[in-house]
Amino acid sequence: MSAGSALETAAAVRAGERSAREVIDESLAAIDEANADLNAFLCVTADEARAAADAVDAQVAAGDDPGPLAGVPIALKDNLVTRGVPTSCASRILAGWVPPYDATVVQRLSAAGAISVGKTNLDEFAMGSSTENSAFGPTRNPHDRERVPGGSSGGSAAAVASGMVPLALGSDTGGSTRQPASLCGVVGVKSTYGTVSRVGLVAYGSSLDQIGPFAANVADAALLLEVIGGHDPGDSTSLNRPAPDVSKHLDDGVDGLRVGVISELMGEGIAPEVVARIRAAAQALEAAGAIVEEVSIPSISACLSAYYIVAPAEASSNLSRYDGVRYGNRVEAANVTDMMTATRTQGFGDEVKRRIMLGTYALSAGYYDAFYATAQKVRTKVRADFDAVYTSHDLLMCPTSPTPAWRLGEKTDDPLTMYLSDICTIPTNLAGHPAASIPFGTDGAGLPIGVQLLGPALGETTMFRAAAVLEHSARGDGANAERHGDGS
Repeated sequence: MSAGSALETAAAVRAGERSAREVIDESLAAIDEANADLNAFLCVTADEARAAADAVDAQVAAGDDPGPLAGVPIALKDNLVTRGVPTSCASRILAGWVPPYDATVVQRLSAAGAISVGKTNLDEFAMGSSTENSAFGPTRNPHDRERVPGGSSGGSAAAVASGMVPLALGSDTGGSTRQPASLCGVVGVKSTYGTVSRVGLVAYGSSLDQIGPFAANVADAALLLEVIGGHDPGDSTSLNRPAPDVSKHLDDGVDGLRVGVISELMGEGIAPEVVARIRAAAQALEAAGAIVEEVSIPSISACLSAYYIVAPAEASSNLSRYDGVRYGNRVEAANVTDMMTATRTQGFGDEVKRRIMLGTYALSAGYYDAFYATAQKVRTKVRADFDAVYTSHDLLMCPTSPTPAWRLGEKTDDPLTMYLSDICTIPTNLAGHPAASIPFGTDGAGLPIGVQLLGPALGETTMFRAAAVLEHSARGDGANAERHGDGS
């Protein structure tokens, strides 16, 4: 199956020009062909997908409208609960668990006519930046099988980039939709915190987590966000407002918009070829009528440190329930204490254990104020600094990832180096604002590079307008991408 337009596929199915069954069979065939090599899917729900496709075709035959995503195949990150389908979070501790209900986003996809074809690989409990922390093996980058796809939603990004599905969902706690989107060359979006319901998302960092779209193009990503967004009374953090109506503004352009390039994320640690593509993207926006200039957000330098206190602290709390009694597989032992110890020791991987220990330490008596409370103060400062810049700028721009995709195993022995790969995406999660990664050329080796657009709270419409301009420019910018591949 080609990574074509979900919009076109849905329109053809709704018009009766194509059958949903045909579309799903093509997607399943593509998965059969590619997944053994990429390991993007942990579970393929072929029978369920074909049954759902037949139901969509029956609706069309009866003259009913199945919805805006009629017959479109979609992949779900395996931390989104799905009724009757295993949900593992790529962890041994949840292996074989079958949820009794669907996440809110899964319900909304079904109501819109979309058809899930399976669950995708991820870093265990969404903790990682490369999808190498999965208990079920790493996912490989479709552009180079020896390289990572990014993480933690690497399976979803690889599934879209390889053409197995046109759409996928991931979750973004510190960049886990945008960073793999950049490394795999697809569109990845994190909306304003509270725009998309978290009901049925297995929690990592509850004050940071947001479910987000992957798509092969901006228009598909916009439609997917509209389908999954909107108020959910079951989520206490859900914004009491409709999903952002971004699709009808995609062609509005950027004339007169003020865009700030974040200077702190254009220097040390950012690969020259990435900087070159950001500069080219700035020129593209200027050519379309935007006013682009560098801006400074000094508190960004503290974001990585603050995030790796706040997120592990929340993870320590959220993952305490996996103890062999309340949730998770049990390892039998002589007494309850030994049972819980053995269960968590064998059930969790090294990175999850590392973050639980970091978070528990930061929350412990005598250290709470020095670490967790201080990190929350930094978070407040970061949000204030972003808000101040947005008083004079409509959008911000920076790299999504400091580098293109790196080789499998290159950073697994050095957690701090791995954490640095999140330096460009974490600030937006701390602030709670929207951001998106848009493919914008490649490096000299042909590896994708993403440009990150950042907007103020509820600024998705303006962000998508600029994303559409960049996408249009990138389509005619292949020669320019190669010319700048060496960072010149």
